Amino acid sequence: MYAVTIAAQPHRSLALSELPEPAPIPGFVRVHVGAISLNHGEVHSALHDDEPGSIPGHDFAGTVVSAPPETGFSAGQRVAGLLPSGAWAEIIHVPPFMLQAIPDGVSLEHAAALPIAGMSARVALDKGGELKGKRVLVTGATGGVGLMAVQLAALDGAHVTALVRNAAHKALLTRLGASHVALSSEEVATLARFDVVIDNVGGDVLGHVLMRLASGGVCVLVGNAGGDVTRFDATRFRLADGGTFGGTTLYGFFLGHELQTVMPGPVLTNLLHLVAEGRLDPVIGAQAPWSEIDTVARRLLARDFIGKSVLTL
Repeated sequence: MYAVTIAAQPHRSLALSELPEPAPIPGFVRVHVGAISLNHGEVHSALHDDEPGSIPGHDFAGTVVSAPPETGFSAGQRVAGLLPSGAWAEIIHVPPFMLQAIPDGVSLEHAAALPIAGMSARVALDKGGELKGKRVLVTGATGGVGLMAVQLAALDGAHVTALVRNAAHKALLTRLGASHVALSSEEVATLARFDVVIDNVGGDVLGHVLMRLASGGVCVLVGNAGGDVTRFDATRFRLADGGTFGGTTLYGFFLGHELQTVMPGPVLTNLLHLVAEGRLDPVIGAQAPWSEIDTVARRLLARDFIGKSVLTL
C-alpha cells in the first residue's frame, strides 16, 4: 500500500512510500483511504519532532473494505473520521466510534476536511453556551478552524466578527456569515465587547482580545500560531473601563482532551449533514495528489493559502 512517512534523509520531509498492508485488528473497521487533510499541528510535529519512518495524520475519508457486523458499517460504504495518528495511509483500521458515514452529495475531499478543524470549531464554540444573539469574535479567521467557527457561529445566530490581516478576504468571510471583518487588534478594541472569543493566534493577539471580553465572557484558546508568549493587562481582563464586570474566562483548548468527554460521532455527523445541505463550506484552499504532500505541507506552515489542504490518492 501507499503511505505518507516521515523521511530523515537527505533532510527531514514527508514522502510517499510503499509499505506492507497492516494486518486486520479485531473489532476495527478496515478502510481504504481516498482523501486526507492536513492540520497545522500535525504537520509541524511531523517535520520537527515525530519519529522518522512513522506515518502521521489525523483526518481521512474513504471506503470501508470490511467491518465486523456489530459496528453497523459495511463494505463499500463511504466514511470519514479521524485517528490519533497514522491516518495518512491507503489502508487503515479505525475504531467504529471514530468513524461516520458520508451522506450522498458530499465528496471525499469535503468530508476529509472536516474532522479536526470542524470538530475543534464546534466544540470550542460550545464553551460559550447558547450563541443566539451573542457577540462572537474569531481570530485567525482564514485558517481551517477559523473558517469553520465563523460559519457555525453564524448558523447558531451569533453576531460574528472575524479578525484577519488581509482585506482581500473580507468578501469571503462576509459570504460565510461574518457580520463584521476586522483587520487589526486596534480595530477590535473599538468594537463592543464579546461574549465568546475563539482565538487561533495566541501571542500579542490573545493579549488584546482578553481585554475585550464582556461580563461572563469566555476566550477559548484553540491555537497559538502567532506566538507562544502572551502579555495582557490583568485589570482590564477583570474590569470593564469605568466599572466592574468580572466573570471572564480563558479556556485552554485541546481536541484530544475534549474527546475524552465528547463523543466525536454526533459532532462529525452534524458537520457532514451541514455540508450536504449546503450550509457549511469546508473551504479547500489547496488540493493535490499525495505525491505532493511535502510541498503542500510546507505551504500550509507558510500560510500560503487560506482554508483547508486536501490530498487525494
